[in-house]
Amino acid sequence: MKVSFKMAIVFLLLNSNIVLTQEIDKEESYRGSVIQTLTPSKLIAKGQYDVKWFNNLYTQTKEANSSGDVSKNLPRQTFFTSTLEAYTGVSENRRVNMGLILEFRSNVIGDRDALDVFKFDGESNSARSGLTSVAPSIKFVPFSKLNNFSIQSALVIPLIDNEFKNNVFFDQKGFTWQNRFFYDYTFNGNQFQIFSELNSEFNFGKGLVFGTSGNSLEGSFANNSLRLTPGVFFSYFPSSKFTILALAQHSQLIDLGNDFEQNFTAVGGGAKYQLTDTLNIETLYTNFVRGNDSGLGQTFNLGARLVLN
Repeated sequence: MKVSFKMAIVFLLLNSNIVLTQEIDKEESYRGSVIQTLTPSKLIAKGQYDVKWFNNLYTQTKEANSSGDVSKNLPRQTFFTSTLEAYTGVSENRRVNMGLILEFRSNVIGDRDALDVFKFDGESNSARSGLTSVAPSIKFVPFSKLNNFSIQSALVIPLIDNEFKNNVFFDQKGFTWQNRFFYDYTFNGNQFQIFSELNSEFNFGKGLVFGTSGNSLEGSFANNSLRLTPGVFFSYFPSSKFTILALAQHSQLIDLGNDFEQNFTAVGGGAKYQLTDTLNIETLYTNFVRGNDSGLGQTFNLGARLVLN
């Protein structure tokens, strides 16, 4: 199995980590707009609904081996992930939200154009597309006096038959228990905000088993491993309805019995704009600047978020 496949899906699984989730509080007046006031770590109130649609396109022509040496000008591989998240508040004190996450993917290899992922070829020698996973999820605030610290826990359930078909990677065929820890701080004046996140993913199940003609029979490359991904996001608000941000993330895959380890570092930036009182849009770019046993590509992201009372 090619290292680049391994790296690409790991990043796609993490694509939602880069999106700053922002929530409405019925009981507090706004200091500014929704994107300025309702921070990533705060939960929505009972009876509210939070729907987020985020699209991530990752493309690469470089990859790094286990020593960090880089190979360039490789045949292009592109992986597109569209994630739909929906949550509702279920507690009067805004400490528990329940939700569901769906992921749709379209992947192409063989030096095809990056935008070919939007042709949705289905099953072919160079492409695969379809709904790949569903994840029931819960968000909660563990400490009542620290409402800007929260945890999101989800169980990712695969919906695919095999991880590889005709050497085309689709998605991880294995269960993942994901826990994300959020904390943010807004500086005096409400123009600057820092957000930190630690994402942990425990992958469990059978190891990857290959058959013939580039098809996997069972299991996943990442099973029996733990991935830890810390990240820091710094936001500046030129106005209450507009923010620009810079980010840095590192991801470390720790071997727990599958004989594979990996790490990479990404940096980037983006912007977010509030269109209405309940709807905002965002765009984000990241670049993988280093890695071991990973691809070194770029991501282009576009998302929208709607909060309903």
